[in-house]
Amino acid sequence: MTALTPSTIRIGYRYRANRLAEKYDALVIGSGIGGLTTAALLSEQGWKVCVLEQHYTAGGYTHSFDRNGYEWDVGVHYIGEMGAPTRSRKMFDFLSEGKLEWAPMDSEYDRFYIGDKTFSAHAGKQEFQDNLLRQFPGEGEAIKAYMGLLNQVSKAMPMFAMSRLLRPWQRRLMGPYLRARIPELLFRTTYDVLSEITDDQDLIAVLTGQWGDMGLPPRQSSFLVHALIARHYLYGGFYPIGGSWKIAESIIPRIKRAGGEVFTYALVKRIVVEEGKVSGVEMADGHVIECPCVISSAGVHNTFEHLLDTDVTHQSGYESKLPSVKPSISHLGVYIGLKATAEELGLPRTNFWIYSDSDYDGAVERFLKEPDAPFPAVYISFPSAKDPDYLNRRPGTATIEIVAPAPYEWFEKWKGTAWGKRGDDYEAFKAELGERLMEFLYEKLPQLRGRVDYYEVSTPLSTEYFCSYGRGELYGIDHEPARFRQDWLGPRTRIRGLWLTGQDVLTCGVTGAMMAGVLTTTAIVGMRRMGKLMKRIGGS
Repeated sequence: MTALTPSTIRIGYRYRANRLAEKYDALVIGSGIGGLTTAALLSEQGWKVCVLEQHYTAGGYTHSFDRNGYEWDVGVHYIGEMGAPTRSRKMFDFLSEGKLEWAPMDSEYDRFYIGDKTFSAHAGKQEFQDNLLRQFPGEGEAIKAYMGLLNQVSKAMPMFAMSRLLRPWQRRLMGPYLRARIPELLFRTTYDVLSEITDDQDLIAVLTGQWGDMGLPPRQSSFLVHALIARHYLYGGFYPIGGSWKIAESIIPRIKRAGGEVFTYALVKRIVVEEGKVSGVEMADGHVIECPCVISSAGVHNTFEHLLDTDVTHQSGYESKLPSVKPSISHLGVYIGLKATAEELGLPRTNFWIYSDSDYDGAVERFLKEPDAPFPAVYISFPSAKDPDYLNRRPGTATIEIVAPAPYEWFEKWKGTAWGKRGDDYEAFKAELGERLMEFLYEKLPQLRGRVDYYEVSTPLSTEYFCSYGRGELYGIDHEPARFRQDWLGPRTRIRGLWLTGQDVLTCGVTGAMMAGVLTTTAIVGMRRMGKLMKRIGGS
């Protein structure tokens, strides 16, 4: 097979005003999985939907890019629940019309290096428990209690999600019922909940070893999102065969078949609101696309601080709401290419999580105060090893990705500079950070030293530039307990015709944003019509 060229990863149709249809039933801002899911589900209801993506390719954090003969994903490192007919798998099968295929990772899907100790997570509910018992033989009761807590959160989530659909008067009416069905532990910190079942700090560190998947260490994160992530991966991790760009590519045909389109290079300047209701969007080229239904997948801060006029945000009451939530942490990425295959290099289909010690919160605090302190978390992924189709596209090569937290403040002085033209001091700072992170890779896989052909470093400014997140955040708004008590965070807004979707509506991650798309579509078309569609999807 011919090696992939850059143009083949550019999913979507380049925006031009003269390429627009005369009329659309809905406009979606942003082509991340939340926006694409909403657009696809509305298309199935007979709506003609126009998705507007400012990047050169569709997919949001599910897009891929290539450089120097290598290909990397930017946000899809692994996804759970794809090995059985789960709700998430059925939704992906429906959206992609069965074209999206998944490859399992190794049984040991996550490996945790905590100081000088090594632990692991194994696929399968019983295998997961048995492996924990082997590592912590005296903690049987705590491990059993932990599994029970995960089940408790899982049972409560449908009701929590439904509460996001309620109008204010319905929420007030159903308040006592919701409080009885949604346990308080969802709104406590992860560490508080776990410290009640065990005193073993190493066990707590292992149970929370995936905290990088939400961006908050255990003393700050909501147990709700911790439990969802942990349960999501109980049966292992999976990777989309052909690369993460296949996700968007497989969903777009459903949107186009209903008369819609996914446009790239389509920068929305503002959402137009007249007399308290949406009338369309104004594009960066000055063209106005008229439509009474606009769905923002751009995040709540982008939507209410940048896409709406200040007076609209103020009059609708969101100006006072936004300080109650804050952007999640930003990150560094290192994208590595090697002139040998994953098999030749001994690369695993296991993720590495590397921590300086078990006090995750303390490590983050020290790092934020002092840039020279050890990175509090370093994640290493091996996408070419995970994807059985990779060598068909990139023969004789392998790729690795490293992700680590980095505060936006480190890079703020270069804000507003052009990508690729930020100056020698910026490039030198990037290079220094990249070299520090590469040492983590060489420490764990010393056979790679001297074998790296190419690598590049991305910073929060790259995320800001390509994904339009104002502070380079990876997970939208922070997943601390207070965030999940914000009743205004849901698909409905106080502005008629404006809706929200994506990870700020429910939770972070690909499946979290996808399920937000389900919620948003339900809010727009109603429970009855959406219920019929969900029955079809569930039976597929």
